[in-house]
Amino acid sequence: MRDGFVKVAAVTPEVRVADVPFNVGACVEAARRAVEKDGAAVVVLPELALTAYTCEDLFWQEALLRAAEDGLADFATATEDLDALVLVGVPVRAGGKLYNCAAVLANGELLGLVPKTHIPTYNEFYEGRHFTPGPAEPVLVSFAGHPDVPMGTDLLFACEEVPELVVAAEICEDLWVPNPPSVAHAQAGATLVCNLSASNAIVGKADYRRALVTSQSARLICGYVYASAGTGESTQDLVFSGHDLVAENGRLLAEGAPFGGGRAVTELDVRLLAQERTRMSTFECAPAPEESGYGTVYFSLGERAVQETKLTRWVDPHPFVPSDPARRAERCEDVFNIQAHGLAKRLSHTHSRRAVIGLSGGLDSTLALLVTVRAFDLLGLERSGVIAVTMPGFGTTDRTYNNACELACTVGAELREVGIADAVRQHFSDIGHDESVHDVTYENSQARERTQILMDVANQEGGLVIGTGDLSELALGWATYNGDHMSMYAVNASVPKTLVRHLVRYVADTCGDAAEAEVLLDVLDTPVSPELLPATGDGKISQRTEDLVGPYELHDFFLYEVLRRGTAPHKVYRLARYALGEKYDDETILVWLKVFYRRYFAQQFKRSCLPDGPKVGSAAVSPRGDLRMPSDACATLWLAELEEL
Repeated sequence: MRDGFVKVAAVTPEVRVADVPFNVGACVEAARRAVEKDGAAVVVLPELALTAYTCEDLFWQEALLRAAEDGLADFATATEDLDALVLVGVPVRAGGKLYNCAAVLANGELLGLVPKTHIPTYNEFYEGRHFTPGPAEPVLVSFAGHPDVPMGTDLLFACEEVPELVVAAEICEDLWVPNPPSVAHAQAGATLVCNLSASNAIVGKADYRRALVTSQSARLICGYVYASAGTGESTQDLVFSGHDLVAENGRLLAEGAPFGGGRAVTELDVRLLAQERTRMSTFECAPAPEESGYGTVYFSLGERAVQETKLTRWVDPHPFVPSDPARRAERCEDVFNIQAHGLAKRLSHTHSRRAVIGLSGGLDSTLALLVTVRAFDLLGLERSGVIAVTMPGFGTTDRTYNNACELACTVGAELREVGIADAVRQHFSDIGHDESVHDVTYENSQARERTQILMDVANQEGGLVIGTGDLSELALGWATYNGDHMSMYAVNASVPKTLVRHLVRYVADTCGDAAEAEVLLDVLDTPVSPELLPATGDGKISQRTEDLVGPYELHDFFLYEVLRRGTAPHKVYRLARYALGEKYDDETILVWLKVFYRRYFAQQFKRSCLPDGPKVGSAAVSPRGDLRMPSDACATLWLAELEEL
């Protein structure tokens, strides 16, 4: 469970209605398989699994209730060697009433009983005939050979070794009501909610059930494990399907489909959940469970708690880019709309009918041009008001120059060419710089000359300079301060490089113009480069960005984990190896991760004075909203952790 990964299992065992010995054996077998074969640390079995849910008036029979209590005692004995928290459904008779409970056990010890709060008596449900809503404040009962067992809805079960793992339970209908108990559970500190359910199958219910589980996990920033009764419960008018679900903060991580395998097993990241709650200021949480009137029962997972959980869950190697083509196209359209409408508002507010873009023939400036012409279309302005300025310099190649010119013409922008070589040479002369020395002064002088040209043209035309730099470049500081770092509105400022590529591809696929598509595809095929160093002897690009700062595919993965999730360096490395290890070896990942941290910290001063730009995703570096980071912060702690790997 190192790094906060907890293996959980929702399992639907085979049951027979009212056959307690058979059901106990099936539940023991299901729990043992989940722990010993799947490695689960938390196992959730369905509602009233020891008796079956559909016993109806048999719940008034002394024989069934006595067998259920004895059956739980047998279940506890049979699972005492399992280092896991196991939840199983059982009817509990206490104080002259009958309760539908989740029995919570660890290493054969009955830790607590959590009764159902909301008892349905509508349509096919008539539980109120047999069961009573449970008390909120825990009381002590004697059950299944265990004296002084706490019973109540307001119970939490906290792992001694992993403080972020705090478990609560609710039962079936509890989730379907306007104010589920899990809301209070989460506010009291629960990071994992387990639902023991017997939800029957009718048309459309599986989709609704899935939506309930995922949305509740999102609202509560928690893990949610839902185990539902299977076909063995089916009797009379009702059919049960064994629909098992595991969700984490709005994401469905695992599912045992209805009438399928009867199990959903995966890992929850409880440390990430705790981090997300810390970040979200509106998530109200009591300082301690006792402040909310909750009782806390502690359990130990032994050696399992300190072992590294083998990952099987999906870790997206490209977190900014949906893998599904339909969702990716939808994402691209959404991002384009945000970018274009943001720029349209700025143009409208400033009464600007002209926009100026430095068009290099590379990806970022291509995207900025496409966004700008869409903004002009939204405002009903002529596209000729978009001034695309190509500024060939010492490193400009014929390929990028020609692509810039062709692209400007195909989208209907005004094309202007302003060479910078003479001006930069004059500048070298003015400051006493040797042109043969291709250092940072040589490179940045070109970038700043281009920015000066764009600003002055914008002043001439009464327009705005549209920034082209993307999120990945800003995270790495791969921009010339007061050069391409500066603009009047930066449309790409929160778009990561991996997504930039797909946005351009999306336009190429959907623009309906063969000439435009052809040039966009060639831009996509061109190596990413600032083109600030002279081309090779055969006229090709000599300066490749990813050779210098590392693959953007890796850096965008690092960026998502560090900026969006606050993940520790060693865990970023572990996740990167898991997600991208087939493409990059361990040494390569570690080298570029160190580069990322060094640049991320050292270059904050550039991000502290960024121009406005539209936020398109949950990860952004605007100093006004998303990243209030000191410009002089040290990376020592983060790099030291990597050195220990």
